Amino acid sequence: MAATQVIRSEWTKIRSVASTVWTLSLAVVVTIALGMLISALSKNEFENMDAAGRLSFDPTFISFAGMSLGQLAMIVFGVLVVSNEYSTGMIRTSLAAVPQRGTFLFSKIAVATLLALAVGMVTSFAAFFLGQAMLGELHADLGDPGVLRAVIGGGLYMTLIAVFSMGVAAMLRSPMLSLGILMPFFFLISNILGNVSATKKVGQYLPDQAGSKIMQVVTPVDDDTPYGPWGGLGIMVLWVVAALVGGYVLLKRRDA
Repeated sequence: MAATQVIRSEWTKIRSVASTVWTLSLAVVVTIALGMLISALSKNEFENMDAAGRLSFDPTFISFAGMSLGQLAMIVFGVLVVSNEYSTGMIRTSLAAVPQRGTFLFSKIAVATLLALAVGMVTSFAAFFLGQAMLGELHADLGDPGVLRAVIGGGLYMTLIAVFSMGVAAMLRSPMLSLGILMPFFFLISNILGNVSATKKVGQYLPDQAGSKIMQVVTPVDDDTPYGPWGGLGIMVLWVVAALVGGYVLLKRRDA
């Protein structure tokens, strides 16, 4: 089967599964709504901040506060896109139709990545503009130094979270096992490693902590991170590549 036919087939699969559509919709709504709420609360708290807090105040980054929950939906989307066929047994039919396993996997991931990128960019720009509206006179403008990079970076961050989840799901095949590892990894282990002084230097190199650096415009006063916004995104890309390579290698070696 030609690559274009495989891509068309994967697009049909993704848009015909209701759960993938719902998870992407949830990512948009949660990210924007929580970002607006945190932005409004931050505006009210600004007067009570000390000098250090005001120096570290980052109106752009605050509007992305909803990313912490929005990425949850992107993780679920990434896992479902890849592992749904394993849970339903359709993977045997798919691999019989497309024996070239590399073509099969990367066509699926390419289609899902483009969809995640479109959703991520729309979400990031909407979260920024609506968050800044909540901040009132404390708002940042898109033309301010570093702001456009941060907003585009927000969309890239959401996309890379989804693609990383696709790679992990390709390795593990089970949706429950994939989510059972990814959820604690991002929402428990990463937070613990990043907030405990003894492990903070390790936590800085985890995909979510490194990648989120791209959304920062104002560097916090106590920030000693050894890389910048693009360096952090680069670290996240390396994690994603490693996950995709692992998924590809295991798909080639295992039976369906």
